[in-house]
Amino acid sequence: MLDLATELSAWAEEGRDFAVATVVAVSGSAPRGPGAALAVDSGGTAIGSVSGGCVEGAVYELCQQALADGESVLQRFGYSDEDAFAVGLTCGGVIDILVTPVTAGSPARAVLRAALSAADRGEPTAVARVVRGPAELLGQALLVRPDGSREGGLGGHPDLDRTAAAEARAMLDGGRTGTVELSADGSRCAGGLTLLVETRVPPPRMIVFGAIDFAAALVRAGKFLGHHVTVCDARPVFATRARFPEADDIVVDWPHRYLRRTGTDSRTVLCVLTHDAKFDIPLLKTALRMPVAFVGAMGSRRTHADRDRRLREVGLTDRELARLRSPIGLDLGARTPEETALSIAAEIVAARRGGTGVPLTGSGTPIHREAEERGTGERGAVAAA
Repeated sequence: MLDLATELSAWAEEGRDFAVATVVAVSGSAPRGPGAALAVDSGGTAIGSVSGGCVEGAVYELCQQALADGESVLQRFGYSDEDAFAVGLTCGGVIDILVTPVTAGSPARAVLRAALSAADRGEPTAVARVVRGPAELLGQALLVRPDGSREGGLGGHPDLDRTAAAEARAMLDGGRTGTVELSADGSRCAGGLTLLVETRVPPPRMIVFGAIDFAAALVRAGKFLGHHVTVCDARPVFATRARFPEADDIVVDWPHRYLRRTGTDSRTVLCVLTHDAKFDIPLLKTALRMPVAFVGAMGSRRTHADRDRRLREVGLTDRELARLRSPIGLDLGARTPEETALSIAAEIVAARRGGTGVPLTGSGTPIHREAEERGTGERGAVAAA
């Protein structure tokens, strides 16, 4: 739901009634994960998606019904449905979807409106909703902020709100969305309630070092993947807004010096495109000792061998060097800047999602893996170009 914050916040401001269908749980192969949402307003306008098309029509009707009767409903869709091709997931998975009306009379409207507004402003936001439990609690919502303050409630035992807020805050810290099992009195044991905790945090950072022509294409790819993209280069003649109009930030500074003073986290992606030892070595020495998600460096295999030797000379260990993806990118046979940017973006996604990078045709590997943020990984051994 929070992925639709901009649109839904506008609907709420306009006073529209709408219903939101949110993916609560997934098993097997399914196109979208928990938190994916489809919303329908009272005029029939629909936005978002819960399945990539498999069950959209049936979910649309559920939203219309929720608007008509004002009741939340939990519905399961799967390949085992008798009418699988009409309303089931023909890919073989099963998804549970919660449909919640957000109308003038709905108890959760004020909380969801506040959550959508906060997420639209880019503020870290977590929303816990009851997705399984007593009918009177279904769809009840609790907004939780990073400082622990909260708004709304789940309508049960007072300890339930406190425990739910603590769980939601922990998930917010990690930028995770998922379910939590609690008892009706708020203790952390299964059998009472299931909460869906959705979080919205600022986009992950991508920092591109080296204001070269390949960087411009990588900036576009990074923005397409949802990153906040920064270009950094020590040469002011190259690091200009005219050359990188789509970058969020352009920094003129020595790369290693900027990296030491800027903010990074476990989702940050660092792409080193300078392939110049005077920039690369101090930068990579710093980067490979930071808890970031991805560190990759461009260059030929000969450049990589020389870089590896130099990094060992300045004290990096085998374990630290194993984090370096060099030459950066998957082997797509890339030649142009755009193709190379695609190969780098593909490796970033594979590292994050645990993909192999091999063709799905004949591979036998799962298409839809469990979504999880991955920090460091094995060294990438293939070239981008």
